[in-house]
Amino acid sequence: MSRKSTFVDRFAFHLARAMTRLPPRLQLLLSGRVPVVRDGQRLHPELQLLLAVAARSGSKWSRGTTPAAVRRRLEREASLFGGPPVPIGAVRDLVIEGATGKLRARHYAPAPAPTALGAERAPLLVFLHGGGFVFGTVDTHDAPCRLLCRHGGVQVLSVEYRLAPEHPFPAAVLDAGAAFRWAQAHAEELGADPRRVGIGGDSAGGNLAAVVSHEARRAGEPLPACQVLIYPTLDSSKRHASRELFAEGFFLTRDAMDWFHQQYAETAGASVTDVRLSPLLVEDASGLPPTLLVTAAMDPLRDEGEAYAARLRAAGTPVVARRFEGQIHGFINLVGISRASRDAMIEVAGATRTLFAIAGRGAAPRTRVNERTSSISGREVAP
Repeated sequence: MSRKSTFVDRFAFHLARAMTRLPPRLQLLLSGRVPVVRDGQRLHPELQLLLAVAARSGSKWSRGTTPAAVRRRLEREASLFGGPPVPIGAVRDLVIEGATGKLRARHYAPAPAPTALGAERAPLLVFLHGGGFVFGTVDTHDAPCRLLCRHGGVQVLSVEYRLAPEHPFPAAVLDAGAAFRWAQAHAEELGADPRRVGIGGDSAGGNLAAVVSHEARRAGEPLPACQVLIYPTLDSSKRHASRELFAEGFFLTRDAMDWFHQQYAETAGASVTDVRLSPLLVEDASGLPPTLLVTAAMDPLRDEGEAYAARLRAAGTPVVARRFEGQIHGFINLVGISRASRDAMIEVAGATRTLFAIAGRGAAPRTRVNERTSSISGREVAP
């Protein structure tokens, strides 16, 4: 929870966390229904109760929903459900170069390891937040980034890109690419290993991370050392089966997905077959970085994520595909109140550590830093 949280926020946080600590049978009883099972998947009782409470609040998506209203509600919820900050080595806010201007970023560094001769610098993961390309900040994803840093032993550079509808497709794509190139150029100054700069993100951010890898390969530029794609949106050209199976009642709804697409792509007249919007449709899936692809069992985006993992594997890319049973879209933002979600995110962090350990050490060439722009300064944040 942020320092600006109110008494009501703190009460809501503690109430929600208390509900997820109840015995599973009582959680099911309070949710007012039998266990939710769909497509052979059983919703975790913690999440079933949280979703039941949310449904009773009466919040609905519609074509008339405004971006400002979405941002106020969902950014507040993400900050609240992330819980108290997990301590790590150091955190600071930065301003980096985007495609057309400055972008806000937050740099997380793990606590220093015991001094040892020849000790390696930590790798760096550029993280692009989710939020349907419409909302999301470094604050909404502070909690999962801290867990990635602490339990993955990696530095994390969380980046805010321009949001729709004020900045529709492909503004976010351009910013994501610029942010990754900035990280490659400045990794050494950040104290990270410049040979191991990876890319990652969740949902919309997972889409952007996948596109960054495609665009780097197409341009003949150094690829990310690896990519960490957490329930990414990868195909806007059709409705995969999971989009219909979990279209209602599992946080991310059909109406919400349609609304996000309208704000980001339709307003720009983008084709749903553009591979920067639908990376699953890329003609050649070979030569991409080693990948961790995370899906949630009861997520509308599950099937396109797993289809993408299969495409990469068939093209010869090393892939670890992990489906978290009982989980829903957005679980990495529930780590402060849901033990199941927190455990899942810690596992993702551990898998990220392993991915960096095996992903082409030394394959990416060092990028020369422009001496006139290499100075990095920022505001220190409580670790």
